[in-house]
Formats: sequence, C-alpha cells, structure tokens
Amino acid sequence: MTYWTVAHHGPEAVPDLRAQLIDVHVDARSDLLDQDFYTAERFAQRLDAYVKDPTFALVTMTVDQVLVGYAFGGTLSASTRWWKGLRDATDPDLTRETGTRTFAFRELLVRKAHQRRGYAHALHDKLLAGRPEERATLLVRRDNPARELYLRWGWKVVGKVQPFPDSPVFDSMVLDLGIFRRRTD
Repeated sequence: MTYWTVAHHGPEAVPDLRAQLIDVHVDARSDLLDQDFYTAERFAQRLDAYVKDPTFALVTMTVDQVLVGYAFGGTLSASTRWWKGLRDATDPDLTRETGTRTFAFRELLVRKAHQRRGYAHALHDKLLAGRPEERATLLVRRDNPARELYLRWGWKVVGKVQPFPDSPVFDSMVLDLGIFRRRTD
C-alpha cells in the first residue's frame, strides 16, 4: 500500500529541504538540463531568491517517506517585475499589482516515476487552497504537457513573456481564485 502525505511549509523549512527540492527538479526536468535555464545551479539560484520573500509558500508531497513533488510560490509585490515584457495581453489592468492581488505560482514538479497519478493536481490545489489573493499567475512553456492540464483546471492564457534572458518564452496564465475556491469548496 502506498502512503502519501502533503505538507505546507514556509521559507524557514527550505534549508532542510533544499537538496531534495533540487533532486526533484533534476529528475522532473531531466530532458531539459542541457539548457542553461533548467540546470540544477540556475534552479537553486532562483529557489534561493524566492525563499527570501516572506510570502513564500511551499507544499511538498512524500510517497512512502520520499519527496516526490512540490509546488511553491509567493504573493507579487506592488513593484514586481513579473509582468515586464509581457506581450499579446489585451487587458490593460492585467499588470496592475497592489502587493495583495496576485499569487505567483512559481513551480509545480513531480518526479517522472510518479507522474500521471494525480499528484500534481493535489499539489496545485493544496498550494492554492485558502489563498487570500484574488488571482494566481504562472508561466508555462507552450510545449509542456502540463499546459493542457492548467487549461482544464481553469487557467487562462493572458500573454507571453520571457522573464530571464536564458529562459524560454512562456505563456503567461491567470486563474481567478474566487472561481477556484467555489470549484474546490
């Protein structure tokens, strides 16, 4: 019998989990590690920067006491650069941030051997459950199979953005958290 647990963590837990989080990244993104943006080192740099945000929230999943997946993010500040360079957006209010309006869903990864079992959906919903923001945003590669899952889960494509010089161009997506709450209550 498989035993799995999902747990919430704040930024203070990351130092103890850091190596395991990087291991999951390396496993889940093994086919992309030849691209600078996806190397373990670049991921670790981004993780270290995200953890400095006091709104950082992490959800982990363990199966038989092994970390197999996680999701994390944080609330966008009023002065965020998240929307810098956004293309193809049609709503002029989209990029307005207040410091409490939008939760940035930064990562959702599950080890390859544990994919297609509903774990990503459980992590997704657990991270977003109870969020006080009015909406969430994430970035996803157009060729990522998870993109279709996000669309089924209620996310909407609002434009395209390349957040780092070495990153791919991502679809920028938004999810109305009011609708999410009604769906999951």
